[in-house]
Amino acid sequence: MSSTSQLTDYSDLYTDLLNRIRADTSQSATATQSKRYINVALHDMHLGTDYKFPWAERSGRLLTQAQYTIGTVTVSQGGTALTGGSTTWNTNNAFSVKNMRANGKIKIAGGLTPYVISAVSSDTAATISSKFTESDVSAQTYVYYEDEYDLASDFLRPVDWQRFSDEVNISLVGRSEFRRRYPTNSTPGRVAVATLIDFAPSGNTTPIRRVRFHPPPSTAMTIPYAYITSNLAVSSAGVGATSLSADTDEPIVPLRYRHTIVFHALTHWYRDKKDDTRSQEAKNEYTDIMLRIMADSDIGASRPQIQPRVDHYAQRAKKPWRGGTGRFDLNGKFDRMG
Repeated sequence: MSSTSQLTDYSDLYTDLLNRIRADTSQSATATQSKRYINVALHDMHLGTDYKFPWAERSGRLLTQAQYTIGTVTVSQGGTALTGGSTTWNTNNAFSVKNMRANGKIKIAGGLTPYVISAVSSDTAATISSKFTESDVSAQTYVYYEDEYDLASDFLRPVDWQRFSDEVNISLVGRSEFRRRYPTNSTPGRVAVATLIDFAPSGNTTPIRRVRFHPPPSTAMTIPYAYITSNLAVSSAGVGATSLSADTDEPIVPLRYRHTIVFHALTHWYRDKKDDTRSQEAKNEYTDIMLRIMADSDIGASRPQIQPRVDHYAQRAKKPWRGGTGRFDLNGKFDRMG
């Protein structure tokens, strides 16, 4: 890019940082440190304020799974293997989704205990994650359903902590309240409430954000939702990432605000490496710019508006001599200029 234009990509940002601290740009170790400070500043910029930034908002849609009850199931007490009769558990439905999937739940022979599916190996063979505690069941009815669904891979938090989806009227509550209100969430129906949960396999430090519904969906339906993204960078090919990596990567921050990242990086650099007043000066500059960004007419909460109620006034103005309380001037006629 031209040296006279606004900072655009990762290379522009960390090079500008190096130039401001008058460091040798040819030193790889110094360049590596400047890159780290730029990424730290990018994340700090969104920490606690991302919900106010329209550029961090995304929309997603998830498809719920209808309950599946076709055929019968056989399982022995103390066992985990399910054997289906006339079932198509491993076959795709009309939405290209398996009729039964791992992490789905099943209630057998009218029992109240839901068992979690751990694996589905064929149309007539599946495994539950815990031992079957009831008496042996042979060719009995069952209800398979799903109450948990993966959210977008870059889902960080909802835009609205009160509503998961406005379009289909689904409220959002905390995990503790959800468990307290719905301890046995096992009867499918029309979705009304949701809570967010983190799911991660043992040994994996990266959580998978999921949503749990009450009641579990009884039919297939599309649920749109809005969220804040965890991807703060975009590659030249348009692929999102949590941090800047390649020189041509760009932050999701609009072009006019990107220089703000450098000022925050300067705050950390001077604090950690120089320990002098320049850190506070850079912080003051960063704070001032952030306040102006937050005051931008396109950012933040809606501004208060005065909306007078004029319906009654308009009605009387159109029909001044009806209703017995019309408005008149001193000459006994309806309002007039004169």
